[in-house]
Amino acid sequence: METLFTGLLGFQLKQVIMILIGLVLIWLAIKHKYEPTLLLPIGFGTILANIPLSAAVGEHSPLGILFKAGIDTELFPLLIFIAIGAMIDFSPLLKNPFMLLFGAAAQLGIFVTIVLAASLGFDIKEAASIGIIGAADGPTSIYVANRFAPNLLGAISVAAYSYMALVPIIQPPVIRLLTTKKERCIRMDYHSGDVPQTVKIIFPIAITIIAGIFVPASLALIGFLMFGNLIRESGVLEGLSKTAQNELGNLVTILLGITIASKMQGELFLVPQTLLILALGLVAFIFDTAGGVLFAKLMNIFKKEKINPMIGACGISAFPMSARVIHQMGLKEDPFNFLLMPAVSVNVGGQIGSVIAGGLILALLA
Repeated sequence: METLFTGLLGFQLKQVIMILIGLVLIWLAIKHKYEPTLLLPIGFGTILANIPLSAAVGEHSPLGILFKAGIDTELFPLLIFIAIGAMIDFSPLLKNPFMLLFGAAAQLGIFVTIVLAASLGFDIKEAASIGIIGAADGPTSIYVANRFAPNLLGAISVAAYSYMALVPIIQPPVIRLLTTKKERCIRMDYHSGDVPQTVKIIFPIAITIIAGIFVPASLALIGFLMFGNLIRESGVLEGLSKTAQNELGNLVTILLGITIASKMQGELFLVPQTLLILALGLVAFIFDTAGGVLFAKLMNIFKKEKINPMIGACGISAFPMSARVIHQMGLKEDPFNFLLMPAVSVNVGGQIGSVIAGGLILALLA
């Protein structure tokens, strides 16, 4: 009889709080559709990890084995990059390569947050892992955090995916603060026309080679992303492309989410550091948005054909959510201001920029 009540008697306050947090994550995923493919498995995994004497966690448990196989080896994030690469159409960026610069400018928040986190007492590798939340790229955040600060992996993962889901709430106030009504109403021409298939095939190969030469530490990240895109654009692997976009992406995302949750045990997660990481993650997103917008305003000083500064905010890697947010903001300011395609061009550039930023951090701190 005592055995039946061992689990119940073993409950501690931290475990109860974490189970409630898990339930909140599940509610956000189902009710509000906030990154449901990640927050739902993370929420359920958090419940599994915080039940006393849980057989689901531990060195030889199912989640422990998955963690060693998929996170310690960095396999899960890289497989997700193949899926993301297969989903992305780089055509809008190839029609206007200039937009790639916004993908670099909008990484400002990463480096601002690294400096801020270091000044608050985190060591430089922990600060870098926190700063990479600003990449708005969950797999990159997990990849870097697992390499440099595995003790912070749970908090960083939750922050990264939560703020990605909150892009429609975070970005608009920052953009309005930094722009005028006149700037938000700037219309941008979009030059239609097909990109030659040969260019689409050469692009992922060229990016991989260039990134490998100049930032070799980014090659695993950018290489798997571009490999997924090559599968998409090759024209001879349509079945594999669809599998990568759907079955592979969905399956690995589920496994990634529930595995990360094994690190969300009460004694690891419910510490003052967690709240600080969540706050710094928000700072990173705000400065990313500001960096892209301010770079567009700077470009307008020199360009005859003006850029709507709002599209600079799409330089974060939250694809395609950020582009949709900017498009909707443009329509609110002017019902005939269609910014979707320029915004998508910048958003796609942000995907590349965030991965290269992650690679730079790996290279500098390795």
